[in-house]
This record gives sequence, structure tokens and C-alpha cells, in this order.
Amino acid sequence: MRTYRWSAVILVVVMSVVAGISPGGTLSGESRVWHNVTLTFDGPQTAEDATPNPFLDYRLNVTFRQGDREVTVCGYYAADGNAAETGATAGNKWRVHFVPDRPGEWTYEASFRTGPRVALSRDPEAGRPAAFDGQTGRFTVRPTDKTGRDFRGKGFLRVSPSGYLRFAGTGEYWIKAGADSPENLLGYADFDGTFDAGELRREGEAAGGTFLHRYEPHVQDWRPGDPTWRDGKGKGLIGGLNYLASQGVNSIYFVTYNIDGGDGKDVWPWTDPKERFRFDCSKLDQWEIVFSHADRLGIMLHNISQEQENDQGLDGGELGPQRQLYYRELIARFAHHLAITWNLGEENTNTDAQRKAFARYFHELDPYDHPVVVHTFPGQYDQVYTPLLGYAYFEGASLQTNDTHEQVRKWIAASRKAGRPWYVCLDEIGPAHTGVKPDADDPTHDEVRKKHLWGALMAGAGGVEWYFGYRYAHNDLNCEDWRSRHNWWAQNRHALDFFHKHLPFWTMQSADDLAEGDAWCLAAPGHVYAIYLPEGGSTRLDLQDHGGTFSVQWYNPRTGGDLKAGSIATIEGPGRQSIGRPPQDEQQDWVALIRRGDAQTK
Repeated sequence: MRTYRWSAVILVVVMSVVAGISPGGTLSGESRVWHNVTLTFDGPQTAEDATPNPFLDYRLNVTFRQGDREVTVCGYYAADGNAAETGATAGNKWRVHFVPDRPGEWTYEASFRTGPRVALSRDPEAGRPAAFDGQTGRFTVRPTDKTGRDFRGKGFLRVSPSGYLRFAGTGEYWIKAGADSPENLLGYADFDGTFDAGELRREGEAAGGTFLHRYEPHVQDWRPGDPTWRDGKGKGLIGGLNYLASQGVNSIYFVTYNIDGGDGKDVWPWTDPKERFRFDCSKLDQWEIVFSHADRLGIMLHNISQEQENDQGLDGGELGPQRQLYYRELIARFAHHLAITWNLGEENTNTDAQRKAFARYFHELDPYDHPVVVHTFPGQYDQVYTPLLGYAYFEGASLQTNDTHEQVRKWIAASRKAGRPWYVCLDEIGPAHTGVKPDADDPTHDEVRKKHLWGALMAGAGGVEWYFGYRYAHNDLNCEDWRSRHNWWAQNRHALDFFHKHLPFWTMQSADDLAEGDAWCLAAPGHVYAIYLPEGGSTRLDLQDHGGTFSVQWYNPRTGGDLKAGSIATIEGPGRQSIGRPPQDEQQDWVALIRRGDAQTK
């Protein structure tokens, strides 16, 4: 425990008495494993626009300890502590979020420092102690009591050595299937301080007049007991998340900064579109309400920290004071979420050195080891990803591609060869004007299902997300109704069902050379094989020198459901063997599941 000279202690006590500051922190939230335990301190009375700047010239870090476990978490200025409801811009509350990973007694010690730009310093003794600096306390954590999709029953999602995400608590492996659109999800009329800062008129983009999301078609999906703020605001977006979760969607993609040339020009965390050192407390508290609801629904947060158009918008693209403070605020407010991916940027154009600096900064401040990835332009994969292979602070590729199967295979293989397997996802398909069409325009979604959904997963992708092209209704910037792709969400759900119910996918790798023709094969050789036939028919599987009897069953990727019998029930190894034909609709796509008799899927 840190100790100070008596003069420093006396100074803090005097300051507390003069300012009327209570020396103790207040705990809120459920004190359970994998839950958000919030600690709020009474500190100096200040405001978003005050001098000293409460975001830059004060720094709160809290260290939590249990036995040999020590976690230091960034804190933030929280105005009156209830800004989501009051809209407050002033107050004396300072807050930190902690997620315990063990039951039992935990202790905490607060470090609260003040001084010019102290928030940017990594030196524990930077600045001078203020208010509640050195405050300690203890609390008891119970086991989690959550079940089902709720992430609080599962733990943090982290990249495993297989490249797939895995829950730290339950050990379950997880595959992403999410909504990439609208990317300006947070350009929402019910959030404080949110407006469209300008029309988008660039040729070949989702141009249009000023616009904010309201998600009115999803108000019907809000349920009593669900959160709102400020007299019932938020029902459209909260209801939208409810709908997505009901369809098996488990991820949302959103930018947190799209001004300075970005597409939507309607999302920023600061008090003003031109401000870079002061944050909007009530807006960010309202974002937190939405993100916490996503946790309960089992929906990952895919946070895109910038777009190509504003890659240079903070510090000219460097890891300077603006960017450091922005990243710190994101981490302080949102890193406690159990499933969050930090994406360094959409169609990113920063330099290799800048990307590495950003990734390292996220990992050094984020106490929970969330994955860091980056999204690229099509055709720039080698330029962007090759220098990051094997880098200790970077976890994966966020692909924008139409060459889905081959690009996913390529970067999984390259990352394994470099000694640090990546979490590789298909996060955007083209062309930009099309993406995934509404059901009204493409009710069966055959091409996207075959080429991209199954193309990605059969290559070993850790997940997929889906972009909505600008020529169609409910597109990447103006989507109000996720039901516009209701049929598509069902096909995603069928794919996830197959992988989770029937495959030990984390033990399997792409092995297309084992199947003949245009088939794609995912295999744990000698144990289990999945073969996707995009045009149906049959193929031969090379069992190599693996002898024994293998069962053959079929799965319909269009409708889901139970496994079905085809023209033959079993094959015998070793060598190349015909897997027979699917049970019906032989010209449609099918998945064959070939398993040794003793193969286990869980």
C-alpha cells in the first residue's frame, strides 16, 4: 500500500473538509463474479467546461487486489453521477468500473492526481494527490447467478490459441454473427448532444440529407423492465437490440467518432463536434445503458474508433494527447463490458508504426485484455496486415472483401505461421452499393449465404458481420428496421447452430485439399469433417491413413433443423471415399458432417 508524508495526508484531509468531500467511495451494482461493480467517489466540484479540465487535468486510477491478483482500472469524471437521467454537465462524482473474476474479498486503493495534463501520464506519481487519493476499502464478491445468453454468466471473451474467442469463465468457444449496419448506430436522436453535423454528398456513398436514427419500428420490441432514460427515451434502440438477440444475432458494429470527414457526421463522444479534450457525460452515460443491455442480451460490442476519413483527425494521425485521452475515456467507461472488440479503424490508412502504437496503448490501459483488430480497404490486406503478424499487442483481421474464403484462410494461416494465431472475421462485403440486400429484394440470399457466410466459417473465421449497401432501403447509414433482413438473420442462426451443436470447431482447420471439386472442408483429421457443397451434389473425402467407420449425415443451411440421412450412412477409411448424396434438393447447397463413431463435439 502506498504511504505519504504526513504533510500530504493533512493536506488531503483539509481539502476534504473544506470542500465538503466524503472520504469514502460508494459501491453500486451486483458484487458478483463477471458483473460490473461500480465505485463512485465524491471529489472536487467541477464541470465539463471547467478549468482545470476534469478530463485532462485530473486522473483517477483504482487498483483492486485479491491475493496475488492485482488489477488497475482507469476512472473518469461522471458529473453529478446520474447524468444519463439529469443531463448534468457539472458535479463532484468520479467513477470507476471493475469486473471481478474471482469470488471472495477484494480490496481497493484509489489514486487521484491533479496537474496539467496528468491524465496522459503513465507515471503513478505524476501531478499531486487530490481529494480522495489513497482512499481504500474492501468488498465481498459472490459467484455469478446469471445463465443463458447473458455474458455475466460466462465471463470475458478473449482470443484463444485456436484463434476463436472463448469465455474466460465457462470456457465455451464463441462465433460472431452480427450486424455491421448501421455503422452510425449511435447517431440516435434520443442521446443527449447528438445531431447530424452535415449532409453527405460524396459520389458513390450513402448520400442524403441530415438524418438521425430513431428506430421507431423497434419500439414494439421494447419490454417492460427494459432500460430507458430521461422519461422513457431509448425504447427504439433498446427494442432493436431485443429483436436482434431474438434472431440469434450476437454482435453490433458501431463507430464512436465519425466527424472530421466521416460518413455519418453524427457520432462523437465530446461536448461539441469541434472539441477534443472534454467529454459529454450524459451522452456517454446513455451509451453505457445501451451497452449494458447488450451484455445482458449476449451481444458483443464491436467498437470502431475511427473511419478512414478521420484517421488523421486526432493529432494528425499520431498517438498524441487528443488520441490518448480519447482512448483512455473509451477504456475507462466501456472496457468493463465482457465482450468488446477494439477496432483501430474502418478502412484504416494510418502507418504501420501508428497502428502498432495504438494497439499497444489499448492493451496497456485496458486491464481486461480485449482483442484489438483493424479493418482495411479491399486490396490493402498485405500492406496493412503483414507488418502486424506476430505483433504482441494485436489480435486479428477485420476483413472487407468479396474474396471471402481465400482471404480468411490466408490470414489465419499466416498468423499461425508467425506464432500468434489471429481472430479473423469477415466484417464487410461488397460492392458498397449492395452488401446484404433487404429480404424484399433478395428473399433467399443465396449468393451471400454460399460465398460469404459459409465461405467465411468453413475457412475458420471467428465470425461474420453484415453490411447493408447504399442503393437499398435501410442501408449502412439510415437503417431503422433490422427486420428488413429477417430472412437473413435466420440463415446466420442456422450456421451458428450447426457449428455449436455439431462441431468441435476450435480443434478444426480449413482442409479443402481433402475434398474434391468445389467443396470446402473443415477438419480435425481422423475425427470429424464438415464439407460444404455450394452447388449440392457429392464429393469424395480423403481420409488419408485414418481407418475405421465414419458416419455421414447432412445439414440444410437454408432451413436449419436436425441432421438428415443421405444416400449412404457410413464410409470406411482409409483413403478417398464418396460421401454419397444429400437427402433431397440435390442442386442446392448442403453441409455434410462426417464423424468417427467416437468423435465428440463438445
